[in-house]
Amino acid sequence: MDLNPPQIYYTSSVEDNNSDNPYVEFKNKWFGSFYVGDWGSFIRLGSDGHLKAYELTESGWEGIDLLGLDQCSYPLPCGKYSLCSKEGCSCLDTVSESETTFFKPINSTSLDHGCYAVSPISCEPSVHHSFIELKGGYSQPIYSSLFSDTIITLEICKETCLKNCSCKAAIYNLGYCYFLSHVFSIEKNYSSDYYSNSAFIKVQNYPEKKRQNGAVIVGSTLGAVLVVLLICGLFFLRAEKGFEEAEEHCLDNMLGMPTRFSYEELKNITKNFSNKLGEGGFGSVFHGILPLGSDVAVKHQFNFGAVNKSFIAEVQTIGSIHHFNLVSLVGFCAESSNRLLVYEYMANGSLDRWIFNQNRDLALGWQIRRKIILDIAKGLAYLHEECNQKIIHLDIKPQNILLDENFNAKISDFGLSKLIGKDQSRVITAMRGTPGYMAPEWLSSCITEKVDVYSFGIVVLEILCGRRNVDESQEEEDMHLLGLFKRKQEEGQLMDLVDKCSDDMQSNAAEVVELMKVAAWCLQTEYARRPSMSTVVKLFEGSVDVTGSLNEDFLNGLTLEPVDTFPSIVLPSILSGPR
Repeated sequence: MDLNPPQIYYTSSVEDNNSDNPYVEFKNKWFGSFYVGDWGSFIRLGSDGHLKAYELTESGWEGIDLLGLDQCSYPLPCGKYSLCSKEGCSCLDTVSESETTFFKPINSTSLDHGCYAVSPISCEPSVHHSFIELKGGYSQPIYSSLFSDTIITLEICKETCLKNCSCKAAIYNLGYCYFLSHVFSIEKNYSSDYYSNSAFIKVQNYPEKKRQNGAVIVGSTLGAVLVVLLICGLFFLRAEKGFEEAEEHCLDNMLGMPTRFSYEELKNITKNFSNKLGEGGFGSVFHGILPLGSDVAVKHQFNFGAVNKSFIAEVQTIGSIHHFNLVSLVGFCAESSNRLLVYEYMANGSLDRWIFNQNRDLALGWQIRRKIILDIAKGLAYLHEECNQKIIHLDIKPQNILLDENFNAKISDFGLSKLIGKDQSRVITAMRGTPGYMAPEWLSSCITEKVDVYSFGIVVLEILCGRRNVDESQEEEDMHLLGLFKRKQEEGQLMDLVDKCSDDMQSNAAEVVELMKVAAWCLQTEYARRPSMSTVVKLFEGSVDVTGSLNEDFLNGLTLEPVDTFPSIVLPSILSGPR
């Protein structure tokens, strides 16, 4: 297919061995560069997207597929407007809830040739178009070059695509919208931990037909629907009870667990949950007093499936580790459908309440902010390097940094954290975290502890500048802190970004700017160029010099155009042959 510019569907890197005559070799599912061997070899990129290495042996040329991808991860294993799954190829509307046939196979005896639109999509007003929806787990193995750089609603995502003739589909994920100008093979991912995308394929509406016998159809199906709903309800209740029993058994068999409270005990400790400290997406937090007089914070989680997973993850993770800069888990409750976590009480609440507050009387001074940043760095360094297993937090943001009465900072909320072996360098996991604090490599779902380093860099900038990473109250050109930071750095005016609500910060602006450079180091696009958190701690202690380590082109490749200036999209080429 001759599309221009070229389109990325796979990326990798080759380590340089400083050889004068290196060649690429594939060993143990990884690329590497080595000294020239005794036999000739070459790599060929086929028109089907497969990258193969050939080596001349005594028996002739032998080839091996280098990418190691499953068939559905290539651009066109099933042709256009098709679904690629473990069951084989099929047209997209066979898996949607639409009762209308919008696509038909090009060759009914060979479904891998793709499908065509029964009614071709026109550039008529958007009222003539609609979407078929593929719910959960669907993606196209092509990096979209155009996406919304801010969180938008699903409705805005769909409306933006409908209004642009070039947009043929949209993929929505965690508040971000990816626009596609061509629909290749859509991949079905069976693991909910790998993709949480939903795909919306634009189709041309058919002229409305007059509805006949509507009342008869409704009457004949109502009874069947009620029976199905009754059966599903009974099955759900039985499955939910089994899950709760299995979860409680899991918690009972964990070693080194903190105190387990009954629900009645926590009602007494919190005076029937009367003093609410705050509320988040998964539940509410209440103040409580233990029998011996210690203050605690009790997090009462709502009983959803995702919360059950995060509850176990948090008990497993924070219940077995102890560090001054991590919030201590005092105990928990897992009783029937009730899920509660009991933490040490942090008198000054979360960091966002202090750094985003425009009240000059409450503005934090330079030394306190510097200490908070160091505390966060120490907590992350412990998680990444000093635990028995490496722990990646995956959701570092001001709301998850709590402050005690002396403004000591402690990392909290381990519900999304990931444990990996110390010998593992990377791990594939579902996209998780908070948009605005997520590193670029999340697009590949193959991540390292350096995603926490990137989030740390964002938080450092927010602490020093006294504003959010994305602030819609600012002028459009200043809305995104990273874009503003890059522009001010290029103009040599970083001091303009220092929080103006604090006279102490202004008085120490030169030192603040030096710390901004550390944030820039943590925000490198290539994760390998970011420092480890232990290096950041050493920098604070004066044993590491940041000079010479920075590449301040950390925004290279980011799209900062607003969604409403949706340009004509041209998707790049899908491998028209060897290059």
